Amino acid sequence: MDADNRPDQLDSPVVAKLIKVGSRFNTAIYRISGGRLGNKWRIGAGFRKPVSLCLLTTTGRKSGKPRTAPLLYLRRGKDFIVVASQGGLAKNPAWYLNLRDNPEVTIEVGRDRHELTARTADAAERDELWPQLVELYPDFDTYDSWTERTIPVVICQPR
Repeated sequence: MDADNRPDQLDSPVVAKLIKVGSRFNTAIYRISGGRLGNKWRIGAGFRKPVSLCLLTTTGRKSGKPRTAPLLYLRRGKDFIVVASQGGLAKNPAWYLNLRDNPEVTIEVGRDRHELTARTADAAERDELWPQLVELYPDFDTYDSWTERTIPVVICQPR
């Protein structure tokens, strides 16, 4: 972990709240527009090189209700690869905890819906995918340096 470069405010409850509110807003705009709006990540490294977003819907592990998060993704054949980085926060995002308990997920890209089964990439798969993910969005490497946890890489495959 690169504690010298880790933003002090990263662990503030305000940051977690902003992520949650921003995700809900992005999801609403994405769905209302059929993916025409809110479909690109333009923050950090995405400012110069926007990255495509999908909507990942999991089942809440406690509530049993659908929970949706906008995420950057990488396509590999029919598989979708997503990263549980949460901006380098110390804890895994709730959506990741949800899919560990119930791996049946839905990914939306525009108006297309994909029914998938999610699993955490094993160490060898993660090692293979990580450079491709960093090429897609270089800030993933920064987030990785800000946290002590191994950031999970999730492979979502057709059912």
